[in-house]
Amino acid sequence: NALVLPFSNPFLLKIDVGLSSHLHSTIMKKIVLLYFFLWGRFSSVDAQHSLTWLNATDTTLQIPESVLFDAKEKMLWVACIDGASDAADGKGSIVQVRPDCRIIDKEWITGLNAPKGMGRFEKYLYVADITEIVVIDIPNRKIEKKIPVEGAKFLNDITIDPGGTVYVSDSKTGKVHSLVDGVVSTYLENLSGPNGLLAKDGALYILASGILYKSAQGQLIKLAEGMDKSTDGLEEVKPGEFVVSCWSGLIYYVTDKGKVTQMLDTRPRKSNTADIGYDPNTQTVFVPTFFKKGVVAYKLK
Repeated sequence: NALVLPFSNPFLLKIDVGLSSHLHSTIMKKIVLLYFFLWGRFSSVDAQHSLTWLNATDTTLQIPESVLFDAKEKMLWVACIDGASDAADGKGSIVQVRPDCRIIDKEWITGLNAPKGMGRFEKYLYVADITEIVVIDIPNRKIEKKIPVEGAKFLNDITIDPGGTVYVSDSKTGKVHSLVDGVVSTYLENLSGPNGLLAKDGALYILASGILYKSAQGQLIKLAEGMDKSTDGLEEVKPGEFVVSCWSGLIYYVTDKGKVTQMLDTRPRKSNTADIGYDPNTQTVFVPTFFKKGVVAYKLK
């Protein structure tokens, strides 16, 4: 006789049971235990990372597009468009929000156009605002200057390396620009809808239409693909491991080895997941919901 256990994947196990009943029973117990151990190991691979709802702001934010967690201020900066995403209408703002999702100041900075990605270096907050980079003096709560990016059409995300070089993506022109000592130049071009950026360990990570790239030492390397083409926010949570948001309502856990695991899908609720922020100390992901007018905090596990 042969006993077949229902191993679904990766294999089927057959055991000859032409043995004494006592020995057969002992072997059976060990095999069943082994089966459930292996099944748990294999079945949990795609479920080892998840997002659990923690908290949310009220729904009075005017089209929140991006969240930046500021460890120094222990605060969230939220870029709100309040209008069309490419309209130079002066309606955009930066809102101050606590990490517990309590809104502190809806008019911390006003008079922007359609602000999106942000980055902090020293005392300054840099904001991508359609065709220019806005530099905000945080302690003095004022716009220090606006730096135009020649030829820009839709500046989207910002990241800053430890030396102060600012990188900004332009999703409509397919370029990534750099800002060094007040001078803007083109860092990369011919990309398909570049958005999320992350400067880390001498490299620049780029999200572009569902693909995660790494730019280092003059080479552009594809790390992972297969995500929704509306890739937006990018945060590293461990070396070589990232949380990626897609504007359409999807969030993934992505590794530099090419593994992509979906953790959240808010599309059935018609809720967007735009440019995320991340607090590494509490493993909290902050998600701006765009047309739903709020920020939602999730615990990453």
